[in-house]
Amino acid sequence: MPKITAAENFSFFQQVVPGLFFFVGVTPCDRDVMDAAPNHSRQFFVDESGLELGLRVANLVCDFLEAPAASAG
Repeated sequence: MPKITAAENFSFFQQVVPGLFFFVGVTPCDRDVMDAAPNHSRQFFVDESGLELGLRVANLVCDFLEAPAASAG
């Protein structure tokens, strides 16, 4: 996916707690990502099959952030 400069205020949360912003990928397989309707559009459609992987990644990130830091050395 090409880099984008989306207007998000998520960075304000990062000033308080560590976090990560990533795209899950819910565009239907038969649609070109570049032609798919954007979120907040009436035509926006979510292919829910991508949500399970997105949830697994989110859990992995949470586990990593909760784990004690490894000692250098």
